[in-house]
Amino acid sequence: MSGDSSRPIVIKRIKKGGEGAHGGAWKLAYADFVTAMMAFFLLMWLLGSTAKGDLQGLAEFFQNPLKVASSGGSGTGDADSILQGGGTDLTRSAGQVRNAADVDAARKRRQAQREYERRERRSLEALKKRIEELIDDTPQLRIFKEQLKLDITSEGLRIQIVDEQNRPMFDLASDRLKPYTRDILREIGQVLNEVPYRISLAGHTDAAQFSGGQQGFSNWELSANRANASRRELVSAGMDDLKVLRVVGLSSSVLFDPNDPLNPVNRRISIVVLNKRTEMAILQEDSPEVEVADEELPDAAALTPPPSGAAR
Repeated sequence: MSGDSSRPIVIKRIKKGGEGAHGGAWKLAYADFVTAMMAFFLLMWLLGSTAKGDLQGLAEFFQNPLKVASSGGSGTGDADSILQGGGTDLTRSAGQVRNAADVDAARKRRQAQREYERRERRSLEALKKRIEELIDDTPQLRIFKEQLKLDITSEGLRIQIVDEQNRPMFDLASDRLKPYTRDILREIGQVLNEVPYRISLAGHTDAAQFSGGQQGFSNWELSANRANASRRELVSAGMDDLKVLRVVGLSSSVLFDPNDPLNPVNRRISIVVLNKRTEMAILQEDSPEVEVADEELPDAAALTPPPSGAAR
């Protein structure tokens, strides 16, 4: 008995895990439920206070988000925020009526712009045809037909007078015009004065290095001087000096024949009859997009040049 009495007494207490209904896990679930319900009712309130046009924009965004992201807000509304997206700018205060009016006005401006550009291109094509007929009908121009290159570019009607091996436009290393070059410019100047467009002149040289003249004088100065000499001849032929918008010398930076930088055709004078978009871009070089206002559109009759053979 003495051995049993010396042993320590061990008391085991068993804790039962009850009281589940009184724990804290249900509070987290309830908080999540309340948050979800608040978000749901907030969404219902927003949808109920949104105009029909806005809902259409939202629906299209979720149906085809890539299309809306690539085309910007104008595809589903007329939002003009920095970050383009679907729907209408919700910060506007005038509501759907004002937005519809803005969209309609923008559509009419785009239609007017496209119509103006169609009429303008037809006018430039008519001017090109007239100059071609003038070359064919004028004996002193007909012999230079191969040196007169006409084409329509994104800037307008381009008229290029190029050199030939044995028939240069200027004296060697000089801006002095040959007599036949004066005749060509005078005839062209009279026609250009009859159309409502401004022009740009550019002088070009070949890639041969300029070896004469004072120190620092190069093909850049020579090409600019030749372009300005051409401008003076056009004005002396009766063309309004205010029609000239730009005179530049480009040296050999823009070759007519890039495969042969020394080809005589690279020495040329380029006269561009500017379309309205290019003219406005030159006047407002900091504006990437230029639209022609409705009041700037001339009558169709003003755009069409007089028929060939009319008095000049």
